[in-house]
Amino acid sequence: MTTTENRPWRGVLVATALPLNDDLSVNHEKFAEHCAWLVENGCDGVVPNGSLGEYQVLTPEERAKVVETAVAAIGGSRVMPGVAAYGSAESRRWAEQARDAGCRSVMLLPPNAYRADERSVLAHYEEVAKAGIPVVAYNNPIDTKVDLVPELLAKLYGEGYIHAVKEFSGDVRRAYQLAELAPGLDLLIGADDVLLELAVAGAKGWVAGYPNALPGASVELYRAAVAGDLDTAGKLYRQLHALLRWDSKVEFVQAIKLSMDIVGRHGGPVRPPRVPLLPEQEAAVRAATERAVAAGLV
Repeated sequence: MTTTENRPWRGVLVATALPLNDDLSVNHEKFAEHCAWLVENGCDGVVPNGSLGEYQVLTPEERAKVVETAVAAIGGSRVMPGVAAYGSAESRRWAEQARDAGCRSVMLLPPNAYRADERSVLAHYEEVAKAGIPVVAYNNPIDTKVDLVPELLAKLYGEGYIHAVKEFSGDVRRAYQLAELAPGLDLLIGADDVLLELAVAGAKGWVAGYPNALPGASVELYRAAVAGDLDTAGKLYRQLHALLRWDSKVEFVQAIKLSMDIVGRHGGPVRPPRVPLLPEQEAAVRAATERAVAAGLV
């Protein structure tokens, strides 16, 4: 493991897709099996109840059971649940639930019910930090319309509200500014298709999407990239990038679940309002996944 005793968010943490049955109920047995399979294939842990886990369309009971299922399957130190919610009090309750289930860190989006200003963002993270479990910020300005710019992240870190950030802006230049403003703040790769660039820039972990389907090759890519083995990493990155870039598309959940199905895992359907891929999208994902299989990357 590359995680350390006091920084369980380091390494390859898979933002887990959630296996659903044909009737769209959660298949908790398959989910437990999936978490264990990811760890067996070199991943350091999982991040359930993120966007890839369709948390927005889960009932509170389902959401809690997802966390408990992951913890039972691989141990709490390997589980970093997403605790995003419209209200700070609700996010804090989810952080407390994760803490009580045995998790040792959580991932938190900024307020996303509206375009929050800096004071609201600071108050949000302050409230959730009161749960007493380390918080990893998640910067996704594309979806939330709230941008945790380096200066704001440095303030959050300086106040002790966050310990790391999953960076999904796609702007790799921010890595260097963050390192200057908050050198103790761990940078985690947040988008699969900028993995190599952020690894070279000093990332300490990867909250990853495509290892749901291709854990072995993905872990090899990450390990080579952070070790500076650019020959190995560069080749794998080129081979996988046609898939990795789907992690930054609107249809990322459907794409990753399709790839899981193709390689023999249980991805399954998605819950509304998500809809199946268009035929041309499905063909593109299928072709890229089959190329990866043919190249021995599965």
